[in-house]
Amino acid sequence: MDEVDKILIHALRQVGTDVSDDIESMKQFSSELIVEAVVRCIRVIDPALGSTLPTSLPPGMSARFRVGMSLAQACQDLGYKGEIGYQTFLYSNEPEIRSLLMFVVEKLPRESAEASDQPTGKSVVLQRAIAAVIRAQMSRPWIPTACRQLLLSDNSLGPLQSFHVKPLSLPYCSKDSAKKQLKEVKEYQRDILLPVTAQTSHHASAVASILEQHMSELSGTVEWENEWKSQGLLSRLTPQEYKARKRSRLHKRIEEQLRSAALPCTENTIGAPPRSSSDLSELLQSFRSINPSDHILTKGTHFTHTQKFTFTQEEAAVLSSVSSGRQSESEQQVHQQQEVETLQQQFQQLIQDVDQLREEMKHMSVTNTQVLDELKQKELNISEKEEKLQMKKKTINLLPDAENSVAKLQALVEASAKRVVNLASQWEKHRAPLIDKHRTLKEICSKQDLESSRKLSEIKSLHDKICITTGEAKKKEETYKQLVTELENLPQDVSRLAYTQRILEIVNNIKKQKEEITKILSDTKELQKEINSLTGKLDRTFAVTDELVFKDAKRDESIRKSYKYLAALHENCSQLIQTIEDTGTILREIRDLEEQIEAENGNKTVANLEKILEDYKAIRQENSALAAKVRDS
Repeated sequence: MDEVDKILIHALRQVGTDVSDDIESMKQFSSELIVEAVVRCIRVIDPALGSTLPTSLPPGMSARFRVGMSLAQACQDLGYKGEIGYQTFLYSNEPEIRSLLMFVVEKLPRESAEASDQPTGKSVVLQRAIAAVIRAQMSRPWIPTACRQLLLSDNSLGPLQSFHVKPLSLPYCSKDSAKKQLKEVKEYQRDILLPVTAQTSHHASAVASILEQHMSELSGTVEWENEWKSQGLLSRLTPQEYKARKRSRLHKRIEEQLRSAALPCTENTIGAPPRSSSDLSELLQSFRSINPSDHILTKGTHFTHTQKFTFTQEEAAVLSSVSSGRQSESEQQVHQQQEVETLQQQFQQLIQDVDQLREEMKHMSVTNTQVLDELKQKELNISEKEEKLQMKKKTINLLPDAENSVAKLQALVEASAKRVVNLASQWEKHRAPLIDKHRTLKEICSKQDLESSRKLSEIKSLHDKICITTGEAKKKEETYKQLVTELENLPQDVSRLAYTQRILEIVNNIKKQKEEITKILSDTKELQKEINSLTGKLDRTFAVTDELVFKDAKRDESIRKSYKYLAALHENCSQLIQTIEDTGTILREIRDLEEQIEAENGNKTVANLEKILEDYKAIRQENSALAAKVRDS
């Protein structure tokens, strides 16, 4: 324990604790020194937690109890698992203080613990400052050149720009698409496509647009990976085939929606006015209402072109002559409104005519299909009647020679029956292997399905394992980098030879003690065996001697006295052995009691009791003084 105490005292001195040179072990630590050491270590470990703790005990007993409770709570917040309270600091014992100081010293940062071991020359101080600046610059994230002006300005809250984003056109080039890319596309990207900084309206929005573009691409790739893992693997297609199928389905859905929107929804009721617009026109109208009209490029009619042309002419006229232009503009607006109304009426009439023609076409198509169906039915009836007529003609031709014809028919029927039986037997011959083959193929398909499902589950598990292993690899790389940086930051001039020599000496001492303990145990076992053998031999010899002497004692008086002496001797020897055993047990108990006394002396029980009594008297005095003040007031 002396080595441990020396290491702890050295670490406490490095932290800033005022430990005198006379103190060499934990026994010599007073309550004030324990409080100062623990508080200074807590301030180094967590400055926010240790800033509220005093480094010395106040004079009042109630304040001392409060300081002890706050220190115990701070140590528990740091993660100390042992029993701790105000008594640990005010009425301390050696083992508890040693374990507490070992805990706080282990919690100290390595740089602060090893700072005092480094040399303190001017060159070393300059090197430390340079290393600290480089380490701070390396820990900062990389900032683009366009974003550094804000940091270099005197005002940290300088002119900020709004996050304005504009879609960018970027040239994409991959290994597969580089060969298939058209020559015109390459020329466009090389000669015509503007750089990214020139595509935005404002220079400050370039970074925001690039970040937004990168974020959208990253989210797209993440969504594609999730979709491929959840649905793509189940489809058993390649990624290109899966994308092509998805694209074709999307195109089909869009075409169906556009076709259903383009078909006019006419009403067949009599007297009801036909609809003048379709779902597609309503959809386009809704698009026009959502988007501003200035940004929509629609295909103009002759009327709109003439209207635009007249408006441009009117604007030129306004620039030339203002007074006459106002009257002509109002007249022309009235004329244009009249033309619009007439054209709308004509348009409505044309729509009605088109709807009527469509209804007539539908009616004609229905009647045409009905006529075609009737014609087909009549043709089928005619063909059936012709077959029946041919059959009747053949039977009429066979009537003159009825017997021969019946015999021929019977021969034909028998031959056809034989042929059917033969074909059935042949079919059975072919059917059995085909059924077996079908069953084997079905079993193979089921096995393949099971195998594919098993492989699919294995692929999913492998994907999960890959994700887990990549995460673990990233964590291990981060820990490796952190350990490398810590190793680089460690001082190179600190000699660890003394610590290693001390550790080796302690290990050798422990080995020697273990060898001595095993030797003592083996000697004790051997002695116990000898004692057991001697006691057994003694009992046997006494039994034999007792039997022989007892036989002769019946005949001779002197032998009878010797028999009595033999019994007394045996009893005295057994009492002597019992006394020796009791003495050994008493000596062992004495040793145990001495060890307990030493442990109690190490715990300072008597001193702590005396101190508790003194504190109790001080608390009673404080209470009486407070009661007197209350009475006086």
